Amino acid sequence: MKASSSYVAVCTLLVLLLAEAQVTMAAVPCNPTQLSSCVNAITSNTKPSALCCSKIKEQKPCLCTYLKNPNLGKFINTPNARRVASTCGTPYPKC
Repeated sequence: MKASSSYVAVCTLLVLLLAEAQVTMAAVPCNPTQLSSCVNAITSNTKPSALCCSKIKEQKPCLCTYLKNPNLGKFINTPNARRVASTCGTPYPKC
């Protein structure tokens, strides 16, 4: 019986940890300045940095919002921005 209650406790802990991880991921605020590390790669056709790629992945849920903004959209909706997203392994959003 003791093994059964240990199993239930471990399962409960895993569920709580997974739920917390999902809340943390969803809590990333949309902040286009977080993509400033990508400016050089987008404007000069250079390889994106690791920081740029991590920020693109972090801000991925926000990209459609950025594209709908006239000031940001003209910067993000470019062949170089698509190349950077692809190089970073983040599919370009279909909004």
